[in-house]
Amino acid sequence: MKTLALSFRYLWSRPLAALLNLLLLTLGLASITFVLLASEQLDRAFERDLAGIDLVVGAKGSPMQLILAGVFHIDVPPGNIPLAQVRQLAQHPQVAQVIPLSLGDSFRGFRIVGTSPDYLAHYRLQLADGRAWQAPLEAVVGAHVAQDTGLRPGHAFAGSHGIAGGGAGHGEHPYRVTGVLAPCGCVADRLVLTSIESVWEVHEHRQEQHDGQAQEDDARREVTMALVRYRTPLAAASLPRWVNTTTGMQAAAPAVEVSRLLRMVGVGADVLRGFGAVLLATAALGVFIALWNAVRERRADLAMLRMLGARPAKVAALLLCEAWWLALLASALGLAAGHALAGIVGAMLQAQRSLPVTGGLWLAQELWIPAAALTVATLAALIPAASAYRVDVAELLNAR
Repeated sequence: MKTLALSFRYLWSRPLAALLNLLLLTLGLASITFVLLASEQLDRAFERDLAGIDLVVGAKGSPMQLILAGVFHIDVPPGNIPLAQVRQLAQHPQVAQVIPLSLGDSFRGFRIVGTSPDYLAHYRLQLADGRAWQAPLEAVVGAHVAQDTGLRPGHAFAGSHGIAGGGAGHGEHPYRVTGVLAPCGCVADRLVLTSIESVWEVHEHRQEQHDGQAQEDDARREVTMALVRYRTPLAAASLPRWVNTTTGMQAAAPAVEVSRLLRMVGVGADVLRGFGAVLLATAALGVFIALWNAVRERRADLAMLRMLGARPAKVAALLLCEAWWLALLASALGLAAGHALAGIVGAMLQAQRSLPVTGGLWLAQELWIPAAALTVATLAALIPAASAYRVDVAELLNAR
């Protein structure tokens, strides 16, 4: 205990050097902590939101855009596709299920998604309050939507044109909330779900008012995209090609596009991880220089300790404990800073109604953060500690 207390006093005897080394170690550990938290949560979000969806079919455009808009609801869809072609796709022998989606409106930044009850069943969504929609212009809201907007069963709201919000309002056709979904930790938490007929009624009525035309019949109606589940794994080899070559639609495989997305995201994660490694290496060099200078400055103190009966190992332990104090303090600050940064990024993403990231999640992998800090500090302190171990008392006293 005396060794720990004395080493702590020695550490802060040079406050500027200690603070600089502490800052470098903390920044490196915070960067690595943030990468761990963000990458793990993004991986979980992608896996959870895909939920067995084998194919996304939509208008011609970017396959990545189809996945981001249709599965994760963080992008704008490329356009609409005929309902008749979606029904034809549902009759394909290799298709087990088709879940249509109609996008285009929002409420306070939350997307209004027209779909079928199969969407609720696919994601195993449960109602915390109320019931599912049963008629046009009835809707259920996700947990985050209810929390941010205060919507409850019986409340009415009007959507606005455009996924980002701020477009023309549909006040003449308000929705009535019939239920609130229980939190699922998936994309449905931030969606307003209703029937496809609701979306048609809102937009077709507007067109009738503006153009004086009757409502489009069923053959001319459109949806934005469709989520597809295969009947057999063999469909992955032929169904996308069939869609792309024989129809006016485009098929995108979520597994392929998400892998490509993760590779792109991984580049940024690798850069940030490399930045953290550079900071750790710089901090290790700083600790080494500080402790090496400390041995030279404290030669008289070390000689006095040896004269008072301290063994060489005890003197070397002072240097090691000083480095360990630095590592432990940096670990605590780095973990706290990494979680705080994840919380800030999560708040920014939540404001944009994007992927969920939180700083309140603790991972088992974070146990490696203090271990890495202690390893770096120990390696930096080995040579100064060995030098302190070999201090020649007689030589020091003669020099004085």
